[in-house]
Amino acid sequence: MHMPYSKKNKNSVSRRSFLVNSSVASVGLLFAGRSAFSESKIFQEKLNSRFFGVQVGVITYSYRDLPGSIEQILQYVTDSGISAVELMGDAVEKYAGKPEDKNKVAEWRAAVAMDKFVEVKNMFSKAGVSIYAFKPDALNTKNTDAEIEYALRVAKTLGANSVTVELPGDPSHSQRLGALASKHKVYIGYHAHTQATDTAWDTALGQSPYNSMNLDCGHYIAAGGNNTSETLLALIQAKHDRITSMHLKDRKTKDKGGSNMPWGEGDTPIPAILQLLKEKKYDIPVSVELEYAIPAGSDAVKEVKKCLLFAKKALGA
Repeated sequence: MHMPYSKKNKNSVSRRSFLVNSSVASVGLLFAGRSAFSESKIFQEKLNSRFFGVQVGVITYSYRDLPGSIEQILQYVTDSGISAVELMGDAVEKYAGKPEDKNKVAEWRAAVAMDKFVEVKNMFSKAGVSIYAFKPDALNTKNTDAEIEYALRVAKTLGANSVTVELPGDPSHSQRLGALASKHKVYIGYHAHTQATDTAWDTALGQSPYNSMNLDCGHYIAAGGNNTSETLLALIQAKHDRITSMHLKDRKTKDKGGSNMPWGEGDTPIPAILQLLKEKKYDIPVSVELEYAIPAGSDAVKEVKKCLLFAKKALGA
């Protein structure tokens, strides 16, 4: 089973069209303020963080230390030069009117219209950013079927082909999620931390064709034991048609303490992973996940940009 990720090329503008659009935008600037400048700049400078067929994105968790409205998050993403995201649920649900009272959230999720989520999709699309995965806190054992189906509907509305959630320890829950995912034709991408092994996902994958992997390469390496760079690359090759997205971070192995490191300083074979995706043409979006300590004088946006540059160079772009 192959699960393609949308390959819309957001840079398919001819030189002639570009020059025409630039001229029109320039005239418009004579009569407009700063907001018009920002908008014209977006349209002139189409975001594109897909290199040689490999979509480099970011999970918006990376900006967790910054103010987090949905508009602010979108700004961080575009400032980072990223054109696709795994979108965390908090900001988008707040934008859509999620109640502050936790006791009312399940009822709200079961009944809320999709209008506000359509607005978010359009907001991101206008800025040149696609949403390939959605990670709401609505997919756990404590959540109702109605909440889970809500999460799947939102994902589809946002344009995502998967939702992501931690790999459950109880196989009955991945069975439940897989059945609901099949109903809505949206994949459940299961994320693992250092419990990751080559067989950790096998039960879930066998339960439903809509159960898939959200493979965190850094956590896999940090787990140590039988997990090595070689086995990680082999796992990607073996399961590539069941991986809907991946997280990229650089971590030391367990024997070296397992620390999160700036890219290029840990043991995760990030260049080899990216080259594998490029060479094999695996259509798997990879998410920059910023977890190492941000250096003094920097911020999350600057560090995500560094990770993006690292990935771009690793792909030879």
